[in-house]
Amino acid sequence: MFSKLITVFVIGLSILSGGALASGGSPYAGEEARKIKALSESQIAGLLAGKGMGYAKAAELNGYPGPAHVLELAKELSLTADQRTKTEAIFAQMEAAAKTLGAELVAAEASLDEALKGKAIDESSLLKFVQKIGDVESRLRAVHLNAHLQQVRVLDDGQISKYLDLRGYQHGHHSTHGNHHQQHGH
Repeated sequence: MFSKLITVFVIGLSILSGGALASGGSPYAGEEARKIKALSESQIAGLLAGKGMGYAKAAELNGYPGPAHVLELAKELSLTADQRTKTEAIFAQMEAAAKTLGAELVAAEASLDEALKGKAIDESSLLKFVQKIGDVESRLRAVHLNAHLQQVRVLDDGQISKYLDLRGYQHGHHSTHGNHHQQHGH
């Protein structure tokens, strides 16, 4: 009896999901009302606020701490006053540049969106819009990644290892970057 109920349930789900696909359902449904079609409101807000939005994930997951998280974990990492000051400076510089580039990226996406909406686009102008977006986005990613590169020079290997543990990264071995102070003349 129970197996018959499961079979009926599975068949019912199959019919319902097939109907949704047949009716032309799209993962984009509802997004046509967005102000900028390629960006959600939270993405726009994050870009304008200079948030990381995953741009430095490669650095973070390869053992390069980010300044925002280092500041959040300052007590646990036992940051010295000098380390805090340097980290705050790295963060401020990164945030200011990221806000500027984030606004540029939002504007570039809005320009593409307007051109598409107004049907005022061809292959040549499309390429220019996309190249502009790509250029701004690559510069934005570099700003975030560079902040991680700068940050690793401020911390010692023990702090980096502690950071990775506190952030929940399970490496099996922590990738350290040698003696930062000797390598970089600190």
